[in-house]
Amino acid sequence: MESFFAILIHILLLSFLVEFCSAADTLTSNASITGKETLISSGQSFELGFFTRGNLGKWYVGIWYKKFPEIVVWVANRESPIMNSSGVLTVSSDGDLILLNGMRGVVWSSNTSGRVQGSVAQLLESGNLVLRRKDDNSERYLWQSFDFPSDTLLPGMKMGRNLSTGVNRYLTSWKDDNDPSPGDVTFRTDNIGMPQLVLRKGSEKIYRTGVWNGVRFSGTGPLSVNPVFIPIFVYDNENLYYMYKLGDRSLVNRFMVTQSGLAKRLVLNEGESSWNIFYTSQDDQCDEYGVCGGNGICKLGNTPICKCLYGYVPKFQREWDVHNWSNGCVRRIPLDCQQGGYLKVSNVKLPDLLEYSLNKSMSISECESECFKNCYCLAYAYSDIRGNGSGCFMWFGNLIDVREMPQTDSQQDIYIRMPASELCMNKIKLMINQRYYIQTIRRRQDVCLFLSYHRYFLEFSCLAS
Repeated sequence: MESFFAILIHILLLSFLVEFCSAADTLTSNASITGKETLISSGQSFELGFFTRGNLGKWYVGIWYKKFPEIVVWVANRESPIMNSSGVLTVSSDGDLILLNGMRGVVWSSNTSGRVQGSVAQLLESGNLVLRRKDDNSERYLWQSFDFPSDTLLPGMKMGRNLSTGVNRYLTSWKDDNDPSPGDVTFRTDNIGMPQLVLRKGSEKIYRTGVWNGVRFSGTGPLSVNPVFIPIFVYDNENLYYMYKLGDRSLVNRFMVTQSGLAKRLVLNEGESSWNIFYTSQDDQCDEYGVCGGNGICKLGNTPICKCLYGYVPKFQREWDVHNWSNGCVRRIPLDCQQGGYLKVSNVKLPDLLEYSLNKSMSISECESECFKNCYCLAYAYSDIRGNGSGCFMWFGNLIDVREMPQTDSQQDIYIRMPASELCMNKIKLMINQRYYIQTIRRRQDVCLFLSYHRYFLEFSCLAS
């Protein structure tokens, strides 16, 4: 009889331990988290609880890596810290996840619509904190932290918009290392004309990927699979977002924005304790927004890196000589609305969409014709480079933030309006360069001398034509 009771107690204890362990990642409506209590995801990757930084005496609810508690990837009450350690996180009777201060006042809430009694909060192995119905293990969540990013994008998180619900997900930096309240650096998906990812400090753009052209962002390489992560971009009638998945599950991967104004991807090898920087925005000088000013183009291999687009000259040559390119370039010869044509510039990051128009159904020949009819149209390009290309961008002001890109199979071109004389000069130079291409260095120097000495003759000939 004694052994029977011993076995019974053992079974009850075992079932209690199983239930306790299985509930370590879940918060039910009759439970709460206070002080040093935490939720831990099923695979021990992430932990949720209260934390504080520095000597400010402010407390927050956050999610961090279990092995790296100093790296907080999400914060609930960024704008509403608790001024002491007496906070309580619980699921309310009407199904909301709520944070209470010491006076039992609500300082933060998941604010789900509708009353759902018996809901539970669960910290998933992905780092996503979700609110779901107790008996529903599907991904039909009532609320999820992935829809409200802080400064970090984890694998599986979406940065962008749900066009049906209006949910807009974007990253915002911490104010400083000890203050997780929203800083002034944001990284978001802009949807003006065609989507692009834009990094801002306040209202000022400091980096952009270039517009989506159906294959890639025009200022980045193709979205190809690599050993570290698999990039995904979705743009349809209901969704517009960027996300990534793990390429190698032995690597821990996070993408974040910093208060200094950088977006960067960090990678941790299995078993190591130091994070490696895999990528940063503004990786080179040409990534700096508008570094060459209006109508300039940034060419990384050149010295200096900035050059005026063909047909343009520095607005202030003295500034240009000391590498101050901020005022950009102006036309060397004014446009004639009735004459001229277009010069193709290949492998570029398209100008920013400031003064522009977009027609997604227009062919490229229709685009050229439409641009030529409008005296204010200065350049045009395909908006979608897939197949034979389609859609029409037209620009009507200064061409801002153009850079030369490495040659790829998915080439992005722009056609810039030129006076007839500039087109003529360009043709003559091309003919001479092609003729002497295989000659010696001395012969190439002769070409340069020829062009230099006979510049005015060539210009006169072109103008007279």
